Amino acid sequence: MYESRTASEVIRSLETDRENGLSRREAMERKAKYGANKLKEQEQKSFWQMVFEQLNDPLILILVVAMAISMMLHEFGDAAIIVVVVVLNAAVGIVQEGKAGRAVEALKKISSPQAVVVRGGERIKIPAQDLVLGDIVLLEAGNMIPADLRLLDSIGIFAEESTLTGESVPVEKDADYVVEVPGDNSCMNMAYMSTYVTRGRGKGVVVATGMDTRIGHIADMLHGSKEKLTPLQIKLAELGKVLSALAVGICAFLFVVAVLQKRDVGEMLLTSVSLAVAAVPEGLPAIVTIVLALSVSRMVRAKTIVRKLSSVETLGAVEVVCSDKTGTLTQNKMTVTECCLDGRLRGREQIPALFLGVLDEKGADPGYRHFLLGSVLCNDGVLNEEGMGDPTELAFLSMARECGVDAAPVREQYPRIDEKGFDSERKMMTTLHREGEEKVSYSKGAAERILEGCDRMYRGGRMVELTQTDRNSILRIQRQLMTEGRRVLALSMEPEGSMSEKNMVFLGLVSMQDPVRLEAVAAVQDFKSAGVSTVMITGDHPDTAFSIARELGIARQASECITGRELDRLKEHTFLQKLPQLKVFARVTPEHKVRIVEGYRSLNKTVAMTGDGVNDAPSLQAADIGIAMGQNGTDVARGAADFVLMDDNFATIHTAIKEGRGIYENIRKSVLFLLSSNLGEIITMLVTIVTGLPAPLKASFILWINLITDSLPALALGVDDNETERLMQEPPRKREDSLFAKGGLMCVICYGLVIGGVSLAAFLKVPYDRIILEGLPVSLHNILEGLKISTVLAKAQTHAFTVLGISQLFHAIGMRDVNRSVFKMNHRNNPYMLLALVVGILLQMAVTEISPLIYLFGTVKLSMMEWTQLIALSATPLIVHELLVAIGRTTLRSCECMQGQQEKKEAA
Repeated sequence: MYESRTASEVIRSLETDRENGLSRREAMERKAKYGANKLKEQEQKSFWQMVFEQLNDPLILILVVAMAISMMLHEFGDAAIIVVVVVLNAAVGIVQEGKAGRAVEALKKISSPQAVVVRGGERIKIPAQDLVLGDIVLLEAGNMIPADLRLLDSIGIFAEESTLTGESVPVEKDADYVVEVPGDNSCMNMAYMSTYVTRGRGKGVVVATGMDTRIGHIADMLHGSKEKLTPLQIKLAELGKVLSALAVGICAFLFVVAVLQKRDVGEMLLTSVSLAVAAVPEGLPAIVTIVLALSVSRMVRAKTIVRKLSSVETLGAVEVVCSDKTGTLTQNKMTVTECCLDGRLRGREQIPALFLGVLDEKGADPGYRHFLLGSVLCNDGVLNEEGMGDPTELAFLSMARECGVDAAPVREQYPRIDEKGFDSERKMMTTLHREGEEKVSYSKGAAERILEGCDRMYRGGRMVELTQTDRNSILRIQRQLMTEGRRVLALSMEPEGSMSEKNMVFLGLVSMQDPVRLEAVAAVQDFKSAGVSTVMITGDHPDTAFSIARELGIARQASECITGRELDRLKEHTFLQKLPQLKVFARVTPEHKVRIVEGYRSLNKTVAMTGDGVNDAPSLQAADIGIAMGQNGTDVARGAADFVLMDDNFATIHTAIKEGRGIYENIRKSVLFLLSSNLGEIITMLVTIVTGLPAPLKASFILWINLITDSLPALALGVDDNETERLMQEPPRKREDSLFAKGGLMCVICYGLVIGGVSLAAFLKVPYDRIILEGLPVSLHNILEGLKISTVLAKAQTHAFTVLGISQLFHAIGMRDVNRSVFKMNHRNNPYMLLALVVGILLQMAVTEISPLIYLFGTVKLSMMEWTQLIALSATPLIVHELLVAIGRTTLRSCECMQGQQEKKEAA
């Protein structure tokens, strides 16, 4: 609305003074009325909210119910163990989220932005958050714009607005411009909060602060979006529901059995609790949380800060990476790529050799000498550590430095005595310099305007007439460079120093580009190999965007590029049909970015969005995975992201995705291991109860195995060193893929039956040995009679308990890679697994050999012979593993042989 009013009208409407500004008292009153000039931060989760999030998990809720039933049955030991695992799970998750939050806070700038204002006729510097409506703000090159301003005065002022629009080229500002019809130039008289002045100076009046600014409106979009569940959270929630139904079903089944077999209902209720506990892998929530937490340190080594723990594994499922261009795929630093001298185009690698020493050597080519002088002198940039000024001017200075020329001494030797600043009508700037007793002026600007004012040029060191043929040739080169996405400027001089911008000598063309990150080129190719599609989203011109995308290998044809205006004309169903073929989105707004991300998600794709600017924040939050830049990213972008790249390197995303795939594979192995172990427990319990035998396992046995014995190898699987390079040659898993995909369900059933079978064998061996010893016939009746003897039952239960626990330890070794023999695995890559095996066996021995534990669990001591027999029986899962691997290898060879024979037949 302010852009359509004159500066005087805006001053009157805001009741301020153009020269003297607000009085200090008025400024204080307005601040009290409208509040501080700062963005609303996202509400931080309270401690209890984080606790609730950790406990709001189906598997945890099942444990809580089991704990309540255990307490009702006065099994306080079992209840205490469950409480410990629930608290441990919640504590790990809360601590990790807190660490991530502190790491992101540390990335924020220590100093708050300042603003130079006029108050009460005095020029003072104040914190930007103290600005109020009507304040008069002074601007100069290098300043960050502290609020939304309607410009009052502008002298060659340009603003870099890439954090807001995504466009890397600075935008010219004109205080005298008044918008009549809203359009592309509606921001020419406005300067927006969080952008930077790259050139010129000016003055503006504050028209919006805080959340009322343009950046505030974008930030406000973040507060309305809901947090998304990660694929792993969805799968674990589904698993929790299945296990809940299974636990209820088992309890109902056992009640029916109790009635039919006329058993004691109280005894069967206790058995039901044992089976319900067996149906739930109690250690799973804690193990998943710990594995994710341990993976955070691996992600830090990959230079990635994890802000949301549960998002780690989602990286492995990413199918589309939507990346901002400026600062992410490119260096956000304009660089000279070609020069046109003597009517000939010279590449970047030739430039230093052409100009080296031309300012020092007498008799050097005068055309080259003036070209280099014009690059340094007709320039307001300062090439310090950070670089201050317009990116194009810094590119000229960088080129000069590469040619051995430092700007400071040259500017001292040829002092500037007058200048004409750049404006949109002339499209050039001109500076006048003293050269000894003479004067010389240099001009820089749009090639067509510079050529209009030239009648001569240098060729071969001599000044010659600029013919129409020469003009056409130069303009043809300019158009060629522009179609390749280059920004092209021309240089000229007036030997007489009249600054008339007529009768000038043409010196040459300079093309420049924001260069791609070399590591990003390799990363895009690596993504292709991994089945991940890279998409560029930018606010830049479509020609520039397509040129960069082609150089990166993202796009090959112009038809793969679309603009924001074209997007607006597409209906939703047409947009979704066309989306898979599009690779480059140019001239887009923050709303477009969100639409693109949500479009991919509606196609059931897992989407990662990268970016560094405020304009990227809504789409970062809309994506499955938001990845912000840590060094150059804005606080708003970092706050909206799930991950923060510490080195701002696009290639780091590839490393992070590789880690994410390995982490998911580890979690999947841990889940399948725990579920197959629990299935073995269920089979052991159900078979004995249905056949009328006593329960072979007590609830305390199952809790000990699930929480202690199983947890160690499950954690070892969780930190396994996968062949991530092999994983990155496979396509990403689909969003709908369950944890049981790729043979996972058969793995659980197979090993569940094996573990259940050997545990039953160990349980029945004790009464069987007694029957054989006494010379009785082998029958179910004699087995039942034998198990009625308390000492026989205790020993049988101890045998079943021991084999169940140790067989699961051996099973975990095979689970490292179900397709490879244990003799071909590199066990040194995962010493934790061997440690888990040794510690697990020692803990299992402790329960049967240490008197207090024997009393607590109701086990019996075992002889050396019994231990030897039980460990041998427990190794059965490894034997089955080797058999399955051998069968799989034989089948694969047969298929390859048949395929080879078929190919020979076809060739014949």
